[in-house]
Amino acid sequence: MTFVKQIFFACLALCLVVLTNVQPAGAATYEVKMGTDKGQLAYEPKVLKIKVGDTVRWINNKAYPHNVVFKETDLSHPKLLQKPNQVVETTFNQPGEYDYYCTPHRGAGMVGKIIVE
Repeated sequence: MTFVKQIFFACLALCLVVLTNVQPAGAATYEVKMGTDKGQLAYEPKVLKIKVGDTVRWINNKAYPHNVVFKETDLSHPKLLQKPNQVVETTFNQPGEYDYYCTPHRGAGMVGKIIVE
């Protein structure tokens, strides 16, 4: 293999690595508290509007254990978080409305919605 071909393939490999690890321009991370600061069984905020490619980080705040369960199981974090400040994250790559809930506190109204535009 000639030197020029080696350089070409090395550059191509580098470009592929860079392109597969880049988030969309302007992608943001938003935080949702699991359990309000006052100890209520609720997500705070309850409804969050984001853009495609953004990430939501749920933080175990008060009145735990909590989890985050969507109808779409690949987005869910069904394991109960037992300690304060534990975190789970989901990146949303498709527009739509995503309803979710906390398994142990759903009956108490601990539900939320992510709107991806």
